[in-house]
Amino acid sequence: MNDKTKTVAVVVAHPDDETLWAGGTMLSNPGKNYFVASLCRKNDHDRAPKFAQALEAFGADGSMSDLEDGPEQIPLADEVVEKAIQQLLPARQYDLAITHSIYGEYTRHRRHEEVGRAMIRLWASGGLQIGELWAFAYSDEGRTHLPLADQGAALYCPLSQDIWEKKYNVITTIYGFDKNSWEAQTTPKAEAFRQFFKASEAIAWMEGGNRTL
Repeated sequence: MNDKTKTVAVVVAHPDDETLWAGGTMLSNPGKNYFVASLCRKNDHDRAPKFAQALEAFGADGSMSDLEDGPEQIPLADEVVEKAIQQLLPARQYDLAITHSIYGEYTRHRRHEEVGRAMIRLWASGGLQIGELWAFAYSDEGRTHLPLADQGAALYCPLSQDIWEKKYNVITTIYGFDKNSWEAQTTPKAEAFRQFFKASEAIAWMEGGNRTL
């Protein structure tokens, strides 16, 4: 993230996704105008206030919506997800947008995939003006291990011990996950992103089925 990057939209499915997959990046790049949008759990009386505290830790503003998030993972219409994103974001133009992979970060959560695809469509349609888009690059290889950052991604960023501890603290102290929880054990010590400078490149990735691009 260079000095020219001033406005950053972090668009995720759930409160804690911003921390797990990009928390170290935000902590390593303070002073940016971060806005974090969570598409689910606005009316979750436990998670919503914790999300607000996490934003304070990152020096970010943010907002939440309450898209359906039941265990059945019922597919949502494209326009529903896109509209929710546009309603949450306070602006239409950002130097950088950070969001989910179209494949998600682990096996599997449909909302992650839907958010990643919606962000690409909004960029391509002009619904959002984005200088560049970063998509989380993690995999658990079909649940064979906890999600790990892809070392072959365009951006692979090992975190310093200090930054990782701050990130881990958000997960365990602010969000309150036990140290033996999946979230605490997963908390990546490196973060990785696929990087797109043109919407057409992201569309080609989404339509081409190339997981490793």
